[in-house]
Amino acid sequence: MKKNAAVIGYGGMGAGFHVKHLLESDVCNLAGIYDIDPEKRALAASRGVKVYETREALLADPTIDMVTIATPNDVHEEIAVASMAAGKHVISEKPVTLSMESLERMIEASKKYNRIFSVHQNRRYDVDYLAMKKIHDSGEIGEVINLESRIHGSRGIPSDWRGIKKYGGGMLYDWGIHLIDQACMVLGFDVAAVRCTFDHITNNEVDDGFQLWIDYVNGQKAYIEVGTYNFIPMPRFYMRAKNGSAFISDWREKCKVVKCKAWHESDVVPVQTAAGLTKTMAPRDEVTTDTYELERPVADVHNYYRNFTRAIDGIEEQFVTHDQMRTVLKIIMTAFESVDKGGEKIVW
Repeated sequence: MKKNAAVIGYGGMGAGFHVKHLLESDVCNLAGIYDIDPEKRALAASRGVKVYETREALLADPTIDMVTIATPNDVHEEIAVASMAAGKHVISEKPVTLSMESLERMIEASKKYNRIFSVHQNRRYDVDYLAMKKIHDSGEIGEVINLESRIHGSRGIPSDWRGIKKYGGGMLYDWGIHLIDQACMVLGFDVAAVRCTFDHITNNEVDDGFQLWIDYVNGQKAYIEVGTYNFIPMPRFYMRAKNGSAFISDWREKCKVVKCKAWHESDVVPVQTAAGLTKTMAPRDEVTTDTYELERPVADVHNYYRNFTRAIDGIEEQFVTHDQMRTVLKIIMTAFESVDKGGEKIVW
């Protein structure tokens, strides 16, 4: 049976993503929305969406099974706890909240009221990330040494609450939370240390870019970078492994793989560079490597809501677990600590 889902917050993600996908969902019915802004409520009503005039009215509706929170980050906790206390299962937009203490209160509320509670990590369905996870998990280029993940744009931070610190603005919270989650889904959640530096090119209040290094207990490493003032973007993904490398230029392109077939070449010809000869950097050829592209993985973003509703019914474990939420948010908090200490590596 379909679940009745309501959305609190009718902004970019609330209207442009959640309402849109709920209207197309095979597991949910859109019960309605509430937004604190009367103009947004009027906009929703003009589009034929049921509107609740108060949050209390929405939460008092016994036909609503679940609530998706798509508001600025600083109010996620208060809305989530109130929703669970009213008997609703809760999906929070990312970042789930702005402190570890706040997250623990949200998790405690889910236990107290016996409600399913999760964060919307929709970018677990990005096909570029899924290609990298496939390469890692298959072992086809051997044990992975490190993963580099980048998102670059050139328009600065949007001129809304994302540029304001008290609302949880900044790129670490905005894009960083997705890329950190993806890296951990590939390399694991056993983190050993974190180091981070910030950019403040177009915004002095919050980071408009960052550079983040994550060391894992097993020795693997991740480098994550977000920039909003890059007029020539760097590659989306680069993976280095014991037997090859994988590369994605941007999310629209297939994953290119170069796999090493043989290590030694007795007749390597040195190459001429501007400064002289080099044998060390001589390029590989088809004798010692295979080069190929992976077909783009198939992904369906509706699977997030499918999993969530099945978790409500007790027939699946929730895809984004509380412990995963804890680790990703702890990386964020540790990154802030590292920045405050001048980019110092913080060991867990």
